[in-house]
Amino acid sequence: MGISRDSRHKRSATGAKRAQFRKKRKFELGRQPANTKIGAKRIHTVRTRGGNKKFRALRIETGNFSWASEGVAKKTRIVNVAYHPSNNELVRTNTLTKAAIVQIDAAPFKQWFEAHYGQTLGKKSAKTEEVAPATKSTERKWAARAAASKIEQSVSSQFSAGRLYAAISSRPGQSGRCDGYILEGEELAFYLRRMTAKK
Repeated sequence: MGISRDSRHKRSATGAKRAQFRKKRKFELGRQPANTKIGAKRIHTVRTRGGNKKFRALRIETGNFSWASEGVAKKTRIVNVAYHPSNNELVRTNTLTKAAIVQIDAAPFKQWFEAHYGQTLGKKSAKTEEVAPATKSTERKWAARAAASKIEQSVSSQFSAGRLYAAISSRPGQSGRCDGYILEGEELAFYLRRMTAKK
């Protein structure tokens, strides 16, 4: 039968059945979904229209995730799929698609924060612990940066667990990459509400 992206098989707006005046065409084809899973990197190339290529990620375990409020991006490990706006089945099977809410390893961001601000994130106490400074100039830099930085409570509490909630913004089944951004602010509050409602 084949997966088709044409609209000739559909009824018209009035509900009338359209006459079949030609067969399926190659340019109307659709392909099977990639159903990208978490695992050792496995990417297939697909030849597409015009001799171009798509990179079909069948399995992937890492991605570049950006921390928007701090203006930094790090390559980190994807732990699991926490929520999916379209289908619960994709959460159960740990399928990676665009807009999926995943949990990522917080370690690279934690290390960057310690080097940049001279403070440790994710401690049980509310007060962040100072890291031993290297020089007085470094200490001055840290103090200036710390005054400008404000990390919200809902994000800093995730660092103690070592996992961060992030949204995937790339399309793993098309580009072969699983990149995204850390959830913050209203968006994080929204998804936390959705996840608690599901439970």
